Amino acid sequence: MNQKLRNLVYTAMLMALCCVATLVIKIPTVTGGYLNAGDIVVVLAALLAGPLYGGVAAGFGLYLAARQIQAEDFDGFYRQLHEAKEYLNSSRPTAVNLSWALNRMEQVAIDNRDKLVAEIKELLRRECIAIKDEDVWMCRQIGEYGLSLIKDGDGVLTHCNAGQLATSKYGTALAPIHLGREKGMHFRVYCDETRPLLQGARLSSFEMLADGVDTTVICDNMASQVMKNGWVNAVFVGCDRVAANGDACNKIGTSGVAILAKYYGIPFYVLGPTSTIDMSIEKGEDIPIEQRPASEVTEMWYKQPMAPAGVKVYNPAFDFADHELISGIVTEYGIARPPYTESLKEIFRKKAEAQGKK
Repeated sequence: MNQKLRNLVYTAMLMALCCVATLVIKIPTVTGGYLNAGDIVVVLAALLAGPLYGGVAAGFGLYLAARQIQAEDFDGFYRQLHEAKEYLNSSRPTAVNLSWALNRMEQVAIDNRDKLVAEIKELLRRECIAIKDEDVWMCRQIGEYGLSLIKDGDGVLTHCNAGQLATSKYGTALAPIHLGREKGMHFRVYCDETRPLLQGARLSSFEMLADGVDTTVICDNMASQVMKNGWVNAVFVGCDRVAANGDACNKIGTSGVAILAKYYGIPFYVLGPTSTIDMSIEKGEDIPIEQRPASEVTEMWYKQPMAPAGVKVYNPAFDFADHELISGIVTEYGIARPPYTESLKEIFRKKAEAQGKK
């Protein structure tokens, strides 16, 4: 992909993220041409971190990129659309929701190749809006099912951010908290800071406080003590990809939290839509894990580097919680319980049945 198209895609994605955000975040306005791709990729990486927001933003982004394509014949239009789609897809190799939305958008173009390009662009607009609307519904459903797992006054520990800032509304892991607040319930939420990008400290704690929740930020290595103190009744985390056996890939550190929860006898729940469940992946070890720059660990939050020059840094963006550590996987079509090789199939059966009635 040439640099002009690359900048176009990045700019479209930023515009999309600004359009679908439900909480106000101050982001520099894109004016006077394209933002430099090297700068904007940092913004995109942060905002695409959520599995659902990745899908919604990708849908809007691909539509906005399509609007800028000048080709009037289908072949020329589709070639550039596919390039934009593939480039966006490369930004998040671990999260399956991103590719799900991009493939869905691309299929709309393919299925309507006999129509005028202008008509295809309009169909793409409708499709990305449909993805957003479905996202709101999915998050609320996940929240309702998740809320059935906790009671008023409970303490919940969460890792990374899978809330309103990562979706169109409500979130996934934090949806039960937001819905509970709508019903007048009160919870104590412990947000792992989530090294190295601090999504828990910067994002989850922000939206929890904004919703009036009793919120405490803890360093990742304090989770064991908080659990030992008896302050945590359940762990809620999101997911970027779930394998067919129930292994759930999420932000790095999730595996450790799951192990601790198992030791202390605390239920550990994974909350996410069926679009993040990849039945083509047998187990967690088969999920591709994104490797991030060393500077995120050694330099990002410091005035000067905090590690010796030349030291090696291992910085995977994700790990996975083994299915044996997971008490339940909460989806928009219900809660899957072990054995997941069977219950996840049942979830998809319910999904197919519900969609067949529409």
